[in-house]
Amino acid sequence: MAHQFSTQAVPKISVEQLAMRIAESPEGLQLIDVREEQEIEIAHLDGFENLPLSDFADWSDHIHTRFDPNAETLVLCHHGVRSAQMCRWLMSQGFTNVKNIVGGIDAYSLLVDSSIPQY
Repeated sequence: MAHQFSTQAVPKISVEQLAMRIAESPEGLQLIDVREEQEIEIAHLDGFENLPLSDFADWSDHIHTRFDPNAETLVLCHHGVRSAQMCRWLMSQGFTNVKNIVGGIDAYSLLVDSSIPQY
C-alpha cells in the first residue's frame, strides 16, 4: 500500500457511532476489516468483509466490482492505523464516503462490547 496518500485527511467514526449505525440501519453500509486472518479468529464483528492488507495484491484489482464507491464504507483494524491507510487508498480510488473506525476493534471491545476478546 503506497504512502503517497498520507496527506489526505481521513473522515472518522467512533466505535460508539459504529455500534449505533449497525443497530439502527445496517442496510447500505459496506464494512471492511483489514486485519489478518489470525486476528479475525481472535476477535471479529459480524458483517465485516475481511480484506487483509497483506493480501492487497490479491483483492485490490477487484475493489470496484466488490464494493460501491458511493456507498458508506467503514473500515476497521486493530487500533485504527491500518484502516486509515486503507481509507486513504479507497479515497484515491474514487470512493466518496469512507470512514476510519477510530481505535479499531480494541476500542470497540473496551467501549462497546466487552465480550469481544482483546489481544
